[in-house]
Amino acid sequence: MDNNSDFPVLYAPTADDIAQTNMAKYMHWLEKQGYGRFRTYQELHAWSVTELEAFWQSIWDYTGVIAVKPHERVLGRKEMPGPEWFPGAELNFAENLLRHALHGDRDKVAITAVSESRSEFSLTRGELLAQVGAFEAWLRSVGVKPGDRVAGIVANTPEAIIAMLAAASMGAIWSSASPDFGVAGIYDRFGQIEPTVLVAVNGYIYGGKQFSRLNELRELKARMPSVKAVAVIDNVPGLGLPTDEGFVAWDEALASGAGSQPSFTPQPFATPLYILYSSGTTGVPKCIVHGAGGTLLQHSKELILHGDLRPDDVFCYFTTCGWMMWNWMASGLLTGAELVLFDGNPGHPSLDVLWALAERKRMTHFGTSAKFIGNCRNAGLRPGEQHDFSSLRVIFSTGSPLLPEDFDWIYDAVKPRVLLASISGGTDIVSCFVGASPIQPVRRGEIQCKMLAADVKAFDDQGREVVGERGELVCTQPLPSMPVFFWNDPDGKRYREAYFERFPGVWAHGDYVLFNQHGGCVIYGRSDATLNPGGVRIGTAEIYRQVETLEEIADSLVVGQPWQGDERVVLLVVLNEGYALTDELIDKIKRRIRENASPRHVPARIVAVEEIPYTRSGKKVEVAVAKILRGEKVENREALANPHVLDQIGSLPALQQ
Repeated sequence: MDNNSDFPVLYAPTADDIAQTNMAKYMHWLEKQGYGRFRTYQELHAWSVTELEAFWQSIWDYTGVIAVKPHERVLGRKEMPGPEWFPGAELNFAENLLRHALHGDRDKVAITAVSESRSEFSLTRGELLAQVGAFEAWLRSVGVKPGDRVAGIVANTPEAIIAMLAAASMGAIWSSASPDFGVAGIYDRFGQIEPTVLVAVNGYIYGGKQFSRLNELRELKARMPSVKAVAVIDNVPGLGLPTDEGFVAWDEALASGAGSQPSFTPQPFATPLYILYSSGTTGVPKCIVHGAGGTLLQHSKELILHGDLRPDDVFCYFTTCGWMMWNWMASGLLTGAELVLFDGNPGHPSLDVLWALAERKRMTHFGTSAKFIGNCRNAGLRPGEQHDFSSLRVIFSTGSPLLPEDFDWIYDAVKPRVLLASISGGTDIVSCFVGASPIQPVRRGEIQCKMLAADVKAFDDQGREVVGERGELVCTQPLPSMPVFFWNDPDGKRYREAYFERFPGVWAHGDYVLFNQHGGCVIYGRSDATLNPGGVRIGTAEIYRQVETLEEIADSLVVGQPWQGDERVVLLVVLNEGYALTDELIDKIKRRIRENASPRHVPARIVAVEEIPYTRSGKKVEVAVAKILRGEKVENREALANPHVLDQIGSLPALQQ
């Protein structure tokens, strides 16, 4: 799989197309600034990883970072973990994202909101700026200080972005979850970070069905004594708002701070901005802290250069606020593009909803999951024959590997002249390691390139680089968006174990990857026990916590199994004596997981087994079972207490259908 013929070109930009891209303009700018002449993307990438400091200085200058205090140098300490980026610099993330409201046309639309739950509306840049200032004033009035956490149980609506920017403006830390998570799933996350304020929707509508969250909000506030106030968004009009002490309507909070301007409090480069969460494979989710400056620079590079977002563009990414793609999408504001937010079921009333929206809003950039594209293909949709996509230049796809057949479908059924930007990275870096290049061709089944300054490789088990064969995705030099630390990890032990235990000083990401001689790559899925159905990362521990408290269940093991171009969740259960795995018990298990974790955690298959495989030290062997279900050989069987169970699982008829 190392010849160009294995990856035929499906789309190639013309010379005129290339000349218009931000990437080409950046390369011309580099030459004028004396950085050198780069004729190809490969030459540019090689320079970006060889001259790391020069590259990031060029990004700082080219993308127009606003800082109140300059940096002393680009990179102090270079070693991983714990590199020191831009020491001395002071900036504000919110000010940088709102630069076009501050210094451009304030009457231009910044955000348009489309939702199942309420009527469509838009905010201009000026209105967005005013509401950020008003909400920051309210946050201060209820006692929020720099460094405090503001947590959102929010839908993908403008209020989520406003609350995030208000928190960032004053130096508070934003963290969000999707409202379809159960109380236990949300508490496992927010309970660790002890937020001062919650911002939450009163409910949501999904697939035409209404869900209230009012009782859940009351329970969560009672369980988190750190919460001083809850601002409740009237996301489902008519559902009502809580009048309990400590709850305030979103509109009242905005009214109380009306007329206040954002403070844009200057902060050091590495000041915590976001807390995102690991999947919780081995316990409660890890709290991954991302810094303001690193997130800003990395997103600027990816959105402006790799994504080719321009001030007059219209950008929509189908995401929830519990996925890092929401954070990535929100940074699109820094480009001046209009954001179109969609909240609801992308398959209701039909799979054409988002494609119709793309036409109606004249989208230039549309992002979604590989699973959604696969669903559209399987359903036989041909959106390009029904809609005018003349404005559409880029289609982003991420979350799971995009099948070669889905590349074909985009170019046959959607648009033959479009950049299909398959991208891959993760929550861990709130950005991408590999992705799109608007100046290169798109090849079938392949991610186009290593991202600029991402010194990524495939390593074999001995830590040697391999090309043209599968290996562990690693990054051998620091990126500014790598976490600044994990919450409640004072000595950094959990951080080091997460990324640097396998190859000391080298970031191991947990993906199987193949890099070609011509620079493209293919992701083959996770190399660890993290589940990834439909591109949503799920931790096994979150499922165990619900299943193993049931009286019928003695033990369980959950893994991901490749299935029909995606990954499905498989739950193996050992039943207590006197119980059988009836349809009623299966429904009970699924209902408990759905209500206490989320609908995404619900297994596609639940199968009874006699025993669960364990290591001799008493650990469940999820990775070994996942390998068996992928048809791969498990080498280290001597470490298992009961290795025969692997063969029994591999032969289960229920896992072959």
